[in-house]
Amino acid sequence: MATNKKKLSLKDKYQYLTRDMAWEPSYQSKKDIFPQEDFEGIKITDWDKWEDPFRLTMDAYWKYQAEKEKKLYAIFDAFAQNNGHQNISDARYVNALKLFLTGVSPLEYGAFQGYSRVGRQFSGAGARTACQMQAIDELRHVQTQIHAMSHYNKHFNGLHDFAHMHDRVWFLSVPKSFFDDARSAGPFEFLTAISFSFEYVLTNLLFVPFMSGAAYNGDMATVTFGFSAQSDEARHMTLGLEVIKFMLEQHEDNVPIIQHWIDKWFWRGYRLLSLVSMMMDYMLPNKVMSWKDAWEVYYEQNGGALFKDLERYGIRPPKYQDEANKGKEHISHQLWATFYQYSQATNFHTWIPSEEEMNWLSEQYPDTFDQYYRPRFEHWQALQEKGERFYNNTLPQLCQVCQVPALFTEPDDPTKLSHRSLEHEGERYHFCSDGCCDIFKYEPEKYIQAWLPVHQIYQGNCEGADVETVVTKYYHIGAGQDNFEYLGSPDHKRWQAIKGQKPDESQAAKPKNAA
Repeated sequence: MATNKKKLSLKDKYQYLTRDMAWEPSYQSKKDIFPQEDFEGIKITDWDKWEDPFRLTMDAYWKYQAEKEKKLYAIFDAFAQNNGHQNISDARYVNALKLFLTGVSPLEYGAFQGYSRVGRQFSGAGARTACQMQAIDELRHVQTQIHAMSHYNKHFNGLHDFAHMHDRVWFLSVPKSFFDDARSAGPFEFLTAISFSFEYVLTNLLFVPFMSGAAYNGDMATVTFGFSAQSDEARHMTLGLEVIKFMLEQHEDNVPIIQHWIDKWFWRGYRLLSLVSMMMDYMLPNKVMSWKDAWEVYYEQNGGALFKDLERYGIRPPKYQDEANKGKEHISHQLWATFYQYSQATNFHTWIPSEEEMNWLSEQYPDTFDQYYRPRFEHWQALQEKGERFYNNTLPQLCQVCQVPALFTEPDDPTKLSHRSLEHEGERYHFCSDGCCDIFKYEPEKYIQAWLPVHQIYQGNCEGADVETVVTKYYHIGAGQDNFEYLGSPDHKRWQAIKGQKPDESQAAKPKNAA
């Protein structure tokens, strides 16, 4: 029998192995098979209009990723065998990795779970295949990030039990609540939250500056996983834009729904990335760029072009974009000042910026740093030199939506804390901003269920009533090992031993006034 040996084109192969594997149900209605496709109000008239810009089939995907994995793990092995941790710029840099491992890496796993779930909910074969591919990507990312940072766990404190910490530690409820919010939304809102708002609009603010920072601080293992993941992120970004355009082109009634989601998830993403602003400005010993510069390049310029393009669909820039643009001058300083005060309850160390670093901050933030933030750091520096390193032994009030402590100031008055509150069914709820207050007003039933770490401590649900007991027993953070001041800490002494420096015994890791 004659056979056709003609090789299939990539387009035909993609068609056969994805779209053509779908079938029309014969004994169940589509509504029963995909029950979550309609309840959000998004109208899809033709799933065949869905375009997957990369047209990857599973066999091509495995081949492509296997090549990347082979090179990535060769570098991990070389980094470990050559004691790469000894060649980083300074051990303070490892504290940025601790925050990344506990705050960001578990989000990759959350994304894997999210795409696995929502992919099941779409009747369109193209959307299901795209969600499947991205779910596998996200699972790979969390694995490679853990492997990249596992070498540091042999030599520095605070990198253990990161998954346990992600579920319990107070400041890690900020990223955790972000993804819990997205994963408990409907499938189309999840795609708008993660594929578009986070992956397309904001992800470069996380990966590009921070991975460049890893390279600039001599951490070749982290930068290699970062750039390996970035090629996937580029695919995710393209998909994120296609998702939005697909929904907007399907029906005009979709426009106001999507605009509301963009407003919400831009603001939630902006609040989440405030942790990254602190990492860039204060935790990288060798600076690459300031948070302010990164925001201007990756949001104001790139985002401005994006929303200009979406104007033809009736989409405008996010509602609180102007407040975020004003915040670029302040949020990193306000975050670091907060973590400096509460370092007794973190899994990483904090410190006062050196004179050289404060001068760099003055250059980067000429209108704000010297006026509002340098005096505060110099005051704490003076206390520390007298052996009175400042720790705040109170518990902060958390925003009901983003769960960041109430530490940000009014957009037009950096001397006044931003605070909003409202009553719902007899209870008063507190917020850090108009953006978070708006999100609550739209879905109060969802956010009154928020698991707020400070509330849980006061209610006795965290194995103790005092900070030290909660930190050690509930968080699994080693008091005096993983936290408090960097100078004089075990990590600092270990680094001095690596570099052949004499330890300064006058610098204690746990001052007298700490909890």
